[in-house]
Amino acid sequence: MDAFYASAEQAAKPSLRGKAVVVGGLGPRGVVATASYEARRLGVHSAMPTAQARRLAPNAAYLVPRFSLYRTVSDQVMELLGRLSPLVEPLSLDEAFVDLEAGGTADDAASARATGEGLRTAIHAVTGLSGSVGLAGSKMLAKIASEEAKPDGLLLIEPGTERELLAPMSVRILPGVGPATGDHLRRAGMTTVHDLAEAGEAELVRLVGKAHGHGLYRMALGLDDRPVVAERDAKSVSVEDTFDVDLHDRVRVRSEVERLAVRCVERLRAADRSGRTVVLKVRRYDFSTLTRSETLRGPTDDPTVVREAAGRLLESVDTTGGVRLLGVGVTGLADYTQEDLFAQAADARELAQRAREEEHRAPVEGDGEDVAAEPEPDSAELLAARRWPAGHDVHHEQHGHGWVQGSGVGRVTVRFEEPWSAPGRVLTFRVDDPLLRPADPLPLVRDAADYSSWPASLPKSRSGADSSGGGESSP
Repeated sequence: MDAFYASAEQAAKPSLRGKAVVVGGLGPRGVVATASYEARRLGVHSAMPTAQARRLAPNAAYLVPRFSLYRTVSDQVMELLGRLSPLVEPLSLDEAFVDLEAGGTADDAASARATGEGLRTAIHAVTGLSGSVGLAGSKMLAKIASEEAKPDGLLLIEPGTERELLAPMSVRILPGVGPATGDHLRRAGMTTVHDLAEAGEAELVRLVGKAHGHGLYRMALGLDDRPVVAERDAKSVSVEDTFDVDLHDRVRVRSEVERLAVRCVERLRAADRSGRTVVLKVRRYDFSTLTRSETLRGPTDDPTVVREAAGRLLESVDTTGGVRLLGVGVTGLADYTQEDLFAQAADARELAQRAREEEHRAPVEGDGEDVAAEPEPDSAELLAARRWPAGHDVHHEQHGHGWVQGSGVGRVTVRFEEPWSAPGRVLTFRVDDPLLRPADPLPLVRDAADYSSWPASLPKSRSGADSSGGGESSP
């Protein structure tokens, strides 16, 4: 999907269409989860500190992520992909590989292209958003093609043209070639994929080691035989919070660990899983990161068990000097538990209560961790920010549906508009206005086209074909 989070926000908020939008953590240590193409032209990009983004794009709209909306749209897209093939490999909320050969929906270049275009049309009709599709004989090439097709495009790499297409591209286009490896290859005189192919496998092995060198040479030749794997079974469930101000109070640190443990169990139960090993992660003031783990007698999804285990692990960690990040996870996942069912029922009620309390904290996820915007506990400004996160949905009994533009000094500013309306008016209320309440996101498309029979009209494969993947790139 194209700039997924930001595009979804623009689709939901008519007043932001065509304008710079940045989604991510908004506190002093927040990071950008994604930026609209308008913001990218100003130099903003994913994983950039939000403070730096504000300097580059001071007039952009800065919004807290709404993952309930993004997951809903992701489910719609993944359901469409599932109609093309039984082999769909999700990589994230907005990216997946699809094996079209297994689905019989591509027989040659023409039918593959027709399938890709049909998919793009279906995604836009159902979600209102655009996606870019890469079609090729391997996952690596499909991924590269989807990147090259952005935004809102399609690129098909026909068999036999792989090396010609890859040759002039930067070595950084290849999976596993990050800044360090890229710089190492540059110093050796290799800046393009053609340079790698010409250097030969032996030279690449000498430069970067046997395993990496062998893989790098194969990729430079356009070779990738990894299959599309439909089931990517989670190995762990975890949650993290990065704090705007280092935590020094040991009691506060303990409280945060217990809160994270409850949230972790909530995710665990949502996935219908249990786990045997509890893991605590602590990143200290000096950026050193410590992990501790405890293996239980059997798998559990009991919040009390996980909370107490995480508390015991914390006792073995020195938090002197301050804590920047905390995380709690559960590994060794299973589909069953060995706990007392009656005790679980009682704790489920406790979990639900804590989950309701958590709604007011409005954590923000960015680059794999939750970014908590909490400078001081229990301050009026903090309570307002928790209840009215920027960009989140609200409903006013007199004015209808809207979204939070910002809050502060005991006030919350709301723009009243819907995804299918014209840009709406802006009004300001007291943060405790009894007529204003948080609301659920509205659908991005009010009258989505009926695609219940899609893709019946797409061409069906009459014979074997190269495995083909359609990858929607991350923001």
